[in-house]
Parts: sequence; C-alpha cells; structure tokens
Amino acid sequence: MKKRLNKWMMVLFAFIMMFVLWMPIGARAEEERSIIYVNPPEDWMDPFLWAWDEEGNNAFTAWPGGEMEADPANEGWYYIWVPSWANHMIVSAGEEIQTGELISEGGNVWITIKDMEDVEISYDPLTEGEIPAYVEKFKIHVSLPDSWQTPAFTLDGTGDEGTVGEALKAGDDEWHTGRVPVKQAAFVISGGEEGQKTEVISTDPAEVWITVAEDGSFDFTYDDPNAVQVPDINVSVKVPGDWAVPCLWAWSAPDGTNAFTSWPGEAFVEGEEGWLTLQAPGWINSIIVSASEGEVQTSDISVETAKDVWIVISGPEEYEVAYEAILTEAPQESKEETTEENETVSSEEETAQEEPDQSVESVEKGSNAGMIAGIVVICAAVAALAVLFVKKKKK
Repeated sequence: MKKRLNKWMMVLFAFIMMFVLWMPIGARAEEERSIIYVNPPEDWMDPFLWAWDEEGNNAFTAWPGGEMEADPANEGWYYIWVPSWANHMIVSAGEEIQTGELISEGGNVWITIKDMEDVEISYDPLTEGEIPAYVEKFKIHVSLPDSWQTPAFTLDGTGDEGTVGEALKAGDDEWHTGRVPVKQAAFVISGGEEGQKTEVISTDPAEVWITVAEDGSFDFTYDDPNAVQVPDINVSVKVPGDWAVPCLWAWSAPDGTNAFTSWPGEAFVEGEEGWLTLQAPGWINSIIVSASEGEVQTSDISVETAKDVWIVISGPEEYEVAYEAILTEAPQESKEETTEENETVSSEEETAQEEPDQSVESVEKGSNAGMIAGIVVICAAVAALAVLFVKKKKK
C-alpha cells in the first residue's frame, strides 16, 4: 500500500510542477515584445510603424499604427516596442511615404531607410547605449487656450514653475498630444507661464481627450469628439456553394482603420431568403469576402458608407453590389418601400446587438480566472489523496 501511495504522490507532484512551470512560461509568452529601431531619411517626419503576423493579426487597431519615439541618446533613430509575433512591418511618414513590406526573422531589429525602395534590416545593434525599457503608455489629446504657448505635462503631480515636464506635441488640428505611462495615470498640464496649469488630472489608462480652459479648469472624455458618428450597417452576401464559412473583412480607406481585429474578420450568419448577413460599422467603405479560412476571397470591394449593402458573389472577381435587397424570386418592391423596410430592420438589429467587450481588462480577468480554476483543481486533488491516505491507514 505504501508503494502505491508513493506512486500516486509522485504523479501528483509531477502534475503540480508542470502547472507551476507552465504559468510563468505562458505569462512570458503573452508579454514578450521586441524593439524596432528605425533610422529614416531626414525629411521623414514623425514615423509610424504598422505591424502584423502571417495570419493577418494586427499589432495596432488602425493605420498607420504606432507612433515611434525619438531616442534622445541616438540622434536620427526612432523606436517602438511591438509584440514579438508581429514580424511583418511597414514604416510610414505621412501620405504616400512608406516602405514596402518588411519581414523580420524575430527579436530586436534595426532598420535603416535610405528611401522607400532602399531599406536595410540588421539584427546587430546599430545604436549606442542601453535599449530603452518597455513602458506601456496611453495617448492623451489636449485642447488648450491660445495663451498657453509651451504646453507640457508632468507626472510628479505639481507642475510648478521650474519642474521639468514632457512637451505636448502640436497636431494639425487644435489638439496637442502626449503619451502617459499607464502606471502613472495622474498628471498636470501646464502652459509655460506662471499660473498656467491644471490641478492633478486622474484618468483611466485609456486614450482620452482633455479640454483645458483659461483658468486651468478642465473636462475630459474617452470618446473622440472629432469622430463622425455613423450607425452600423448590414452587409448581406450570397456566395458560391463551395465557399465554406464565409467571413467579412472591412476597413476604411485610405486611413486603414479596420472593423475587425484580425484576418479573416467575422463569419457571416444565416439571414433570410438565402442571404448571409453581418453587422459592421457604418464608416467602412471597403470590404473583402473570404471563405475556407482565407483560401478564397474577393478582390477589394468599394462600398458607400452608412448604407446597408447586398452583394451577390459568383467568383473572386465576379460580384454585383446593390444598396437594396436583390430579389430573385419574388416581385421587386418599389424603392421607397424597400428602403423603409430595410431601415426598420437595420434599426432593430442595431438595438438587439451589443458589441462584445474585448478590453485588456476583460482578457486579463479571464486569464486570472483560468489560473485560479487550475489551482482549485490541484487543491482538490491533494485533498482527495489525503483522504485516501487516511482511509488506507485506518484499515
């Protein structure tokens, strides 16, 4: 009996060790990042990096991607941290200025750009000094009075005269921007002159728009005040019979804002009269319909914004686009009746469907819940073996 119990204890110990070792490995894999250094031409102002993997998963939510930071220790070099799996990249610096697709072999990368067609990739450091540590940040947009000539923000909670702050960058519109470390989401905005400062501003670590008045009072919102509010639309399609699990990929051109986080997008669901349908943001103007896990797909299809659309697809390059339901069997209704009916359906679907919460917080909570469940299982197993041991001993 003792030998059998020892075997059980060895098995349990091995299981516990596997679980304990797996947890940090999983955490490291989720947090693993690589630094991308870029040395662009002198006339490439404010470079951005767009990054993705072979399966079409994007590191950033919208084109042109992440804004790169200048390295004060290495003049002319900019850097950004990206997830290590995002090894396909494009560097851009405004409209019509961008490299072609660059593919990294993994790890930290130094990219030297002579022009859009002449790019060199190095895996040996081309900068001096230590690599800057990764610091997760969120973006702030600040609207200031005209008299605040040298806007900046400080993280020490004072903003007093003489305190060194980080300058806010002027944009093309009325907004100035900066990046605040997530772990220090309390800051003061100042304008350069005595008395030009706010009280300490505490926000959630998420992109935020802050409006500052002349007296230093402020208000903020997490909704982009410049964003055009467009109701969702319905995209309905009919595809060839051998197109398995059709999916919708949609975006806004030319800015490249994607409606979905990763390729091939979202799967269509069964609709009425043989149509497959899916709800999408009303601001999209370009779509691709794919099937069989992306093995077959249409070319880019341009559509009008803010309008429900019906598309009959005969092949990758053969399709018909309409903004009223295409009736193939029943007599076609008048345009006014069809439009009114479609608007009613669209309104009902908008009310019924809610966008799922995919925030980092919910993902982290899910990961913690899984970890806790694993620990509970281990504790239960230990308790069961302890009971078994006591029963054996009594016999």
